[in-house]
Parts: sequence; structure tokens; C-alpha cells
Amino acid sequence: MARTGRSGRYLLGTLMTATVTLAAAPLLCIPSLAAPWAERHRRSAGTLLGRPVEPRPRALRRELAWLVTQVATGLPAGTIALLCLGNLLLTLVVAVGWWAFPTSDPPRLLLFGVRIDSWASALTVNLAQLLLLAVLAAIALPPLARAHARCCLAVLAPSPAQRLAARVTELTRTRTDVLQAHGAELRRIERDLHDGTQARLVAIAIRLAVAGDILPQDPDTAATLVRQARAETEEAMTELRSVIRTIYPPVLADQGLVGALASLADRAGVPTRIDIGDLGDVPAAVEAVAYFAVTEALANIARHSRATKAAVHVLRDGAMLSAEITDDGSGGADASRGSGLDGIRRRAAALDGTMEISSPPGGPTTVTVELPCV
Repeated sequence: MARTGRSGRYLLGTLMTATVTLAAAPLLCIPSLAAPWAERHRRSAGTLLGRPVEPRPRALRRELAWLVTQVATGLPAGTIALLCLGNLLLTLVVAVGWWAFPTSDPPRLLLFGVRIDSWASALTVNLAQLLLLAVLAAIALPPLARAHARCCLAVLAPSPAQRLAARVTELTRTRTDVLQAHGAELRRIERDLHDGTQARLVAIAIRLAVAGDILPQDPDTAATLVRQARAETEEAMTELRSVIRTIYPPVLADQGLVGALASLADRAGVPTRIDIGDLGDVPAAVEAVAYFAVTEALANIARHSRATKAAVHVLRDGAMLSAEITDDGSGGADASRGSGLDGIRRRAAALDGTMEISSPPGGPTTVTVELPCV
């Protein structure tokens, strides 16, 4: 019944838009009016079919073709729905209200031609018609609505040339994002080396130079400076390993993605459950992006979400690796504000992957990263 109701609403809406299209055809031929009018029905058709409706380039020829198709198919399809649902309503009204408005000519049933002049006829023949119309609506309206919705999407679908142009635009954008991300990564590495490791190495060199100068006169002080230089060397090595780990985490090379994520969950700021399926052979670049995505998402959870628990689900479906990170925090995460989530999106886009986030106020938050393993 719910499906029949959705189909009926769709077809009645189609009848309305087809009628308006027919009445206002000269105005709707204007590109600035035709595009939003067609887009409105395209979204409605996508919702009925349960398909995501991606943005598409505007094409006046297709929108004008849709206007003609909408009138040619929407009017008859909507009229069928109106007759079916209208008679359902009429039958129900007649069954209940025939006695309240007595007339010299009692109402006659649409299908059976029986006059409604008693409760016996209202509750038998009228009920039979009501059930028959309901069955007809359940049988006819859903496939009719789906057929019209598919026709709408097919007429408004971008042409192969438009798809190619959109793909080129997307690749250009992702290439720009990759170059920007690469430049930002190089600047970060340079800053880390300059402010951390390089500064420590300069301090070590100064201490060793001073130790060499005073060694003949004050060997004890020189020995102290050498010990300090040794400690600085160990700290510099630690910082250098930290910088290298951000480029390609050694744990990936040592333990693979499964072991690296398990180790990451142990160090997470909130209790984290890991669920990893059979991943097979995953390219190194995909492993690195997946590891970075989970690392960044868990870091955001620990810093901003006020969550008490998190979960990481990683699985592979054919050539697609999917990582889903969820938490029970306060929600409200937004990748458009230049946070680490935007870094995840750009890294995924560099491999022709995607990042989606669902984070309503109050939570929960779910970050889904999909990466092709080709």
C-alpha cells in the first residue's frame, strides 16, 4: 500500500506538471525556466526509483525534448492514476455518506451499475468495488510510475559527449586537488624538518664544535657536551622517524593494512572496534590512503566529537575497497570547513575514489571512503 501511495502521488504530480507544461509551453521554452522545471521532475523520478540523481550539465535540446515527452506521457499516465484513485475516493464517500444526502435518484456504482439505496448494498457491492479498485491500483500504478520515471531520466540523461566533458572536468579538478595536496604535504614535511630535525642537528653540531674546542682545557665539560649531543641525536632520530612515518607509515610495510589498522585502534583516543574483511592484494597507494583516512577520522573523533566509542569497518567488494568509520559523538562534522576531513576527500579523489560523510547534529557521525583497487 505504501508503494502504491508513493506511485499514486508521483503520477498525480506528473499530471499536474504535464498540465502546467502544456499550458505554459511558450514560457517553459525559455532556457532559464526549462532547466529548473525539468530538474525538479528529474529529482522526483530519481526519488521514486531510489536512484541518486547526480548534477548534470544543462542541455536545452534535452530539456525541450523532455517537455514534449512529459506532455505526451504524463497526461495519460496521470489521468489513469486520477481515475483510479478518484474512483477509490468516490466509492468510499458513497459507501459512507449515501444516507446523509437522500435523493430521488440514488448513486449508482461505477463498475457494477448497482444503485446504493441501503446499507446492504453499501456494505456489499460497494465494498467489492472498493477492494477491486484497490487491487487494480496496486497492480497498475507502481509499474506505470516506474516506467514514466525511467523515461524521464532517460530523456534528461546527459549525452556521451556531455559525460565525457564532465569526466574531463572532474579529472581536472582532482588533478588540481592532488597537486595542491602534494604541495601542502611537501611544505609540511619541510616545516617539520626545518623546525624540528634541522634545529636539533644544528644544536648537535654546535655542541660538538664547542666540545672539540675546549677538550684540551676542560675535558669534563667537553664530555658533558658530547653526552648532550648524543641525547639530541636520539631525539632528532625520533623526530625524523615521525616525519618519515607520515610519508609512508612503516607499519604498513611491516604488517600490511590489516595489522596497521589493528595497531591504530589500540592507540586511538576512544575505544575503537575494528572489523576487517578479506581484502586480498591491495595496492600500496590504496593502503596508504585508507590508513591515512582512518587515522585522520579517529584523530578527529578523539579531538572534537566527545564520543565514547568508535568503530572501523573495512571490506572489499570486487575492485572497490570501502572503509567506514563511525562514532557516537555529537555530530556536526563538515568537510567543507577545511578540516582533516577535506584532506581525506582530496586523497581519495587522487585515486578516483570518494569520501562521504553523514553527521547530523547530535550524531552519530559516519565517514565512508571508497577506493578503487585497480
